[in-house]
Amino acid sequence: MQELRERKASRLFSGRVDFLLSAPQLKFLPEPTVPEIAFCGRSNVGKSSLLNALTGRKSIARASVTPGRTQELNYFEIGMADPNVPDGKSLFRLVDMPGYGFAKAPVKVVERWKKLVRTYLRGRQVLARNLVLVDSRHGLKEVDREMMKMLDEAAVGYRIVLTKTDKIKASELERVANRIADESRKHPAAFPTLHLTSSEKGMGIEALRAAVVEDALGASYFDN
Repeated sequence: MQELRERKASRLFSGRVDFLLSAPQLKFLPEPTVPEIAFCGRSNVGKSSLLNALTGRKSIARASVTPGRTQELNYFEIGMADPNVPDGKSLFRLVDMPGYGFAKAPVKVVERWKKLVRTYLRGRQVLARNLVLVDSRHGLKEVDREMMKMLDEAAVGYRIVLTKTDKIKASELERVANRIADESRKHPAAFPTLHLTSSEKGMGIEALRAAVVEDALGASYFDN
């Protein structure tokens, strides 16, 4: 059953995947007509690489030269609601949120980011799920916990996705994953299962792709 789900999700992503727009402010957001799955994480967590791996593209999401530099919500259209209308309504959208961490960012930039993200999370009715990316080599940092708290308060369900799992020993990965899983149970909006991924090696990508499709379109999508 899981293998069939993953195959169907892969077929969906092998079709239309188009960059839509970058929104530096909420007034530039696209009309909330289809479900949205948002991706967030610390700067340099591997968000662009994960988006590229999920969509099967090499550069649909571009890594910033300076981590934390991108301060916009970047939108991507996925699939076609009507196959006969190639440029018509998509099935859902992926939203690449600005990386957080901001080691070198001015205070005003950080505050602007927080306001943009907080308002987006609380007011976006079509936001179906958020993915919180965590570097498996470092585990949860305070900025990750702040993001998780923000999502809890906004009542936005989220999955925790560990990235770069190929860069860490299996025994250490297990310890990190167990520690994060234990902590995530204290968060009401956190999904109970962690996703362990490696964009470079392709580990966990197919399972996460299927989860994203289910979050966006519902489990019934796989019944057809």
